[in-house]
Amino acid sequence: VQGTGGSSAVSKCSAAERGYFQDRFLRLLAGRRRRRAPLIHRGYYIRARAVDHCVQDFLLKTQSLPKTQILSLGAGFDSLYFRLKDMGLLHHTVVYEVDFPNVACQKAALIKGMKELSALVGDTGGEQLGAITYSGDDYKLLGVDLSELSELEKTLEEAGLNNEIPTLFIAEVVLTYMENTRSDALIQWAAEHFPQACFLVYEQVHPEDPFGYVMQQHFRQLNSALHSLAQYSDCEAQQKRFLGKGWTECSVMDMNEFFTCCIPEDEQQRVQTLEPFDEYEEWHLKCSHYFVLAASKGMEPSWTPLSPSVTVPAGAVEMAGSVPAAVCARLSGIPGLRRYGHHSVLIKPSMILTTGGFGEEDGQHCRMRNFHVLSKHAGSWEAVCVTRNVPDKRWGERLYHTVSCLSDTLALVVGGRTSPSSSGLGMLWLKFPKTCNASGPGDVEVELVSLQPAAEAAALRWRHSTTEITFKGEQYLFVYGGRSALEPVLGDWHFLHTPELSCTEIAVEGPVPERRHSHSACSWEGGVLIAGGLGAAEQPLGSIFLLRELEHGFQWQTIETHPPLIPRYSHTAHVHEGKLLLVGGVWLHASSVPGVTVIHLMTGLCLNYVINVEHLEWPLMLHNHSSVFLPNEKEILVIGGGGNCFSFGTHLNPEPVLLSLSSILISH
Repeated sequence: VQGTGGSSAVSKCSAAERGYFQDRFLRLLAGRRRRRAPLIHRGYYIRARAVDHCVQDFLLKTQSLPKTQILSLGAGFDSLYFRLKDMGLLHHTVVYEVDFPNVACQKAALIKGMKELSALVGDTGGEQLGAITYSGDDYKLLGVDLSELSELEKTLEEAGLNNEIPTLFIAEVVLTYMENTRSDALIQWAAEHFPQACFLVYEQVHPEDPFGYVMQQHFRQLNSALHSLAQYSDCEAQQKRFLGKGWTECSVMDMNEFFTCCIPEDEQQRVQTLEPFDEYEEWHLKCSHYFVLAASKGMEPSWTPLSPSVTVPAGAVEMAGSVPAAVCARLSGIPGLRRYGHHSVLIKPSMILTTGGFGEEDGQHCRMRNFHVLSKHAGSWEAVCVTRNVPDKRWGERLYHTVSCLSDTLALVVGGRTSPSSSGLGMLWLKFPKTCNASGPGDVEVELVSLQPAAEAAALRWRHSTTEITFKGEQYLFVYGGRSALEPVLGDWHFLHTPELSCTEIAVEGPVPERRHSHSACSWEGGVLIAGGLGAAEQPLGSIFLLRELEHGFQWQTIETHPPLIPRYSHTAHVHEGKLLLVGGVWLHASSVPGVTVIHLMTGLCLNYVINVEHLEWPLMLHNHSSVFLPNEKEILVIGGGGNCFSFGTHLNPEPVLLSLSSILISH
């Protein structure tokens, strides 16, 4: 548990150095320095921002009072006091910090040894007095175990804590490491002993879904289990916890809601453009698994730092039923299919080609060079061939590309990326023999496509869609949306005439869909169905558009659904007998994860189904996956999926999964 404090100080320091927030004291307190990934920077930015937002609100609301105090529980190597003092915000406020004795002693030694820190406290630190490891006029650093309440109370009294003045308690990922009976007692003690008090909490929530499972495993392995989650698994339970322990007001938000509601738009945009970033799924999932809570009692006026400026849809998602999931018997333990950001496509009626992505090869995490082929024999899917001699330079180890099968010997790869700062990767032909024996197509030939300049713009993108359409009896590929190294979200489209891939101008009328990437696109009745995606402000979209063929061109039409489609992205989609099937994805409703959504295209009826995973021995993470619809069996084969779960490790779905839709696709 003590180790988590040092690690979080290093991460905050790295985020500050990249310009996410200003804090010149972190580098003095963090000790070691290490460059973290952009996803970690964003995670620590939102944490620092939430705590700062509430602390500064408390200081603002109480600035006319003669005296206030802040008690930071489990403060670790946090720089809060030094920042507030440096900003001139502590004229009448004393800050008390509490942590384990050896952590407090280390921090006291750091302060004494650094003029930049000790000068701010005033050089009155003096010798250690019992549990008081450092003491200035407006700063007291105490070494005491928080779970020993009587010891804590005695030490705070010795240090001069005054029960009668407005007090802000801060617990930033602290209470969850304590046994619930002890953390509950601490929450209740604070309410009973301080007539005017506020309590700020930031910690984890939602242990029950796949991301929550990976998160819990991580903390268990660190020997710092998250105790709160079993009893207080969601924001509502945390709110009831405080209201039941003597606090009269309590508001709570998950971090997706906080980012949308409490951070101004220009600041959101600043953070989103600080460094190349392409881990939207994990960012939104991380934010749905952390909350900020502000409780108060006896405050005049009342303390409500978490009042939303915009309304965010809340509440549970209504499910119409469930879809059973089962592993493919002969595909367990097959290497090469543990990956995400890849693409799978039917190249023959019973043969699936999977290319690209990031995954596991020979026990190592890497960008995937191997092409993987699954073939169906006697009713079962088997791994029949892995082609290893893909020319590295041409293939480019790409993620988030598309593959369109144009004939039984030819497929076209469009776009994709290596790193988020690289430009897109252009187009490739994949060629395979006309007749494939039972062991698969043998080697797949890769050929670079030499494009006309007009078509090049269509190729330099990723997280886009490429769909087969028909216009006046001719075949085209419709490339739409996505993102590039320069544009975080694209809204343009291109008609590529096949097979020569010339860019063709075709008139399109109707309301233009807003820009998006990570959406789904399906061929339907000669046109294209576009559903969901991530929009310009990194917000999931709930719109569905049909690009419909007219005599002289195409027309965009909005498809209205009832109830409205819950905004989502990073899902896959298929059309079957007038029904649009959406599989998985990421949405911001933390109460559940997306399963299968069925949209009746003629009536607009939209039904959500939960995926029943009781027969799986591992969490099924349904984003960045690929899926193939098998109409005869009314099944969807899901291949790969998962991602880098913040700092908790990478989760890759270990084997392909079959979703049986027969019960929900009965003709209505």
